[in-house]
Amino acid sequence: MEQHQPEQRSAADQVFQESLEQLEDILQESSIQEEEMPELHIELDEELTNIDLAALEDAVADIEKYLDEITKTK
Repeated sequence: MEQHQPEQRSAADQVFQESLEQLEDILQESSIQEEEMPELHIELDEELTNIDLAALEDAVADIEKYLDEITKTK
């Protein structure tokens, strides 16, 4: 059994190295894509930033209630 151990380690090392190379390729592609993407500068309308938190919470509660009712009937 110990005779196969160096072969297994070598195979595992090879698989690991290939995985590292794949990861490196993915990271390089990602960094290239980020460089190519233009920066977005978004200015929000002041009306959009003045959100009534209580109304938003009520809306979320209504949606959750609706979803609960739908799932209970199925």
